[in-house]
Amino acid sequence: MRAVVLGGSIAGLLAARVLHEHADEVVILEPDGTCPRSSSGAPQRDQVHALLARGHDQLERFFPGLTQQMVADGARLGTGGQVQFYVDGKLKAPLPHARMVGASRTFIEEHVRERVLALDNVRLVAGQAQGLRIRADRVYAVPYRDVDSGQTAELPADFVADAMGRSSRLGHWLEQQGWPAPRTERMHISLGYATARFHRGSELPDTVIAHATPGPASNYLPALCEPGALAAVEDQRWDVVIAGYDDYRPGRDPDAFRARMMRSVAPLQQVAQNCEMDGEPSTFHVRDSQRRHFTRLPGGLVVLGDALASVNPIYGQGMTMAALQADALARHLASATPAHQPALYYFRRATAVVDAAWQLSTTADLAQPHVTGPYPFGYPLLRWVADQITRASIVDPRVNSTFMDVVHMRRHPRALSSPRVLLRTTRTLLTQ
Repeated sequence: MRAVVLGGSIAGLLAARVLHEHADEVVILEPDGTCPRSSSGAPQRDQVHALLARGHDQLERFFPGLTQQMVADGARLGTGGQVQFYVDGKLKAPLPHARMVGASRTFIEEHVRERVLALDNVRLVAGQAQGLRIRADRVYAVPYRDVDSGQTAELPADFVADAMGRSSRLGHWLEQQGWPAPRTERMHISLGYATARFHRGSELPDTVIAHATPGPASNYLPALCEPGALAAVEDQRWDVVIAGYDDYRPGRDPDAFRARMMRSVAPLQQVAQNCEMDGEPSTFHVRDSQRRHFTRLPGGLVVLGDALASVNPIYGQGMTMAALQADALARHLASATPAHQPALYYFRRATAVVDAAWQLSTTADLAQPHVTGPYPFGYPLLRWVADQITRASIVDPRVNSTFMDVVHMRRHPRALSSPRVLLRTTRTLLTQ
């Protein structure tokens, strides 16, 4: 069996890692060769990215020793109090089991790519996919344009994984051959964020990750604290991101960026005061969260990563969603379903991952005054309960442990509505 993966970013690389155990040959079709540019399929690549705990665990299962190798090459591993989360400027209750990697997305991708391309049946082709060939209700080839020669060629394929990101043209290709395009669901968020790099010295020796968000005390507006985050990453630097919605999006002006850092939490203030900025901030704008609902597909075709769903990046779920979708693909391929049949088992599991991430992010986004829905049934009560749990999580380690397990995608959002959490929340708030 030959498998073709469309896209060589993190989702495509993880798909290739899974497919290598089931295919005779895996071909990654990537327009930018071994070094995808930020201007291509992932224009947000230069921004701060989080690898949530569940995603970190999954990467270690796919690539044993990966964390150790990244740390040896300059990444930081933050544990316990080195990983700090703030709400409305207040440091949340500590979590001794917290564990996050401080590294840029490019750094993580480079290490994953090195592992994947070292597999004996995986190769990368510098080419741009031009469509799909479908016959007898199954995919059988991928036409592509060779980047070096400009010539068009065709890759025979028994299985295809679309990991081409938000801009994937799979829906159009399907329509061209008589298949239904997926229904696209969107929620307007108008998020803007900017990332700046700073030279890291001896300041903040006990901080690897610091993340600040607005909360119920400020009505989820930056009145008490500018939303942002910093990470101690490779090459002895701090990566700092500042975020804002609608007309309050950050720009490229270094002085304005530092001014907003000074209105955030203490770790960001210290970096703004003591560290030299390397270049000017890089900006990115996200108009909406989106997900694609695939109801009918030819056999031998799956969709992963942002091509399937991309939620508000401020919650850092992107890479972790891709890792969990790759795990869903592994389970599908290990089932008794032949590769040439529709991947219904995969999409059921992948949809469950997307549902959880979508529920968490969109429920939080609806607290923003410029986000106008659609609102789920009973939203006012859902938001009120969420506000109380958030307040309790600031001071109560047990509530915060469940809260952060949900944030890090180790547990489903429904864990926050369990009687145990609600009772603990009530007791905590009554004693404040």
